[in-house]
Amino acid sequence: MNIELTIQQKMMCDMVREFAAKEIAPLDAQMDKDGAFPRSLLEKMIANGFLGVMLPRQYGGAGADALIGALATWELARASASVAITMNAHWLGADIICTHGSEAQKQKYLPQAAQNMLTAFALTEPNAGSDAASISASARLEGDVWILNGTKAWCTNGGLAGLYIIMAKTDKSKGAKGISAFIVEEGTPGFSVGKKEDKMGMRGSHTTELVLNNCRVNKENMLGKEGDGFKIAMQALDGSRISFCAIATGICEHAIAEAKSYAKERRAFGQPIANFQAVQFMIADMAIGLHAVKLMLFDTASQRAAGKAHSLDATIGKIFSSVHAVKTCLDAIQVLGGNGYSRDNAPERLLRDAKVLELGDGPTEVLKMIVGRTEINS
Repeated sequence: MNIELTIQQKMMCDMVREFAAKEIAPLDAQMDKDGAFPRSLLEKMIANGFLGVMLPRQYGGAGADALIGALATWELARASASVAITMNAHWLGADIICTHGSEAQKQKYLPQAAQNMLTAFALTEPNAGSDAASISASARLEGDVWILNGTKAWCTNGGLAGLYIIMAKTDKSKGAKGISAFIVEEGTPGFSVGKKEDKMGMRGSHTTELVLNNCRVNKENMLGKEGDGFKIAMQALDGSRISFCAIATGICEHAIAEAKSYAKERRAFGQPIANFQAVQFMIADMAIGLHAVKLMLFDTASQRAAGKAHSLDATIGKIFSSVHAVKTCLDAIQVLGGNGYSRDNAPERLLRDAKVLELGDGPTEVLKMIVGRTEINS
């Protein structure tokens, strides 16, 4: 397929690439060690307009479409998957408000999300992951206030965000159709951030529990209509799976660059190991898979930007790209040999970052069931 970017789109991608190389990439290893996202980096990203990239201009954003969002995520991930997943979670939450919020909600929250406040999305619970219909967080209406109770798990941007999109059941008898979505502001009575996860990878991103203890949310903070929550979540995850494909693309590019550089410099038996067919075949496999991942990313992001149905393609792209990212990082470690096993070199960190792509926003096995069922019934 042929993708032609406008001059403005190219300028935006160039800006992200330059900022990521200068300001983000040098911090990634330290973020991994510290398990924290530097406040100073977030402030620089805010100053450079990153929060509003995907939001409409009338609310203070840059008005970029899904294709540019995917390319921006790709550039961020090449420098740091932790930063890319942080921005993905923010753009996901903001997009939910933009797509499903009332005009009053958009006027109130989107300028903040575009200019100075991270958002987060909370669906998963300690006992409810891929089976989202089984969440137990509840919401009951008392007068003009919804009372939310429950615990959310694995919330990206927990503790950093100022706005949270939280899914809770307003009618437990209806299963998935009884789930509703709420905007919960940081500091809302009864809302608190719980345990911060000590993760294997993407350690620079904040992932936490959220605790709802008689959390009082104004009636007007429900997103969409009562019972729309599951539909809202599934539509949001379609976009997030495209972002996961973009993150996989960035990780793959970084891993390949590390492998190529090392193979050209490392000598064995009197010559660079890049001359050996075994090494060339591994790098060839990395490059072939990356080419396919890029085509899937461009295709699916372009479909979303054009308003076309893309759920199946986003799912397929997420499966393929996440599996290939893990394999690429393993092969990069193999090229580096013992040095690849050391935390002094990037491939070890990239592998840990890549693994979460096979787990988040639908694990590979569950998504294959969706693809298989769709194909059988088509």
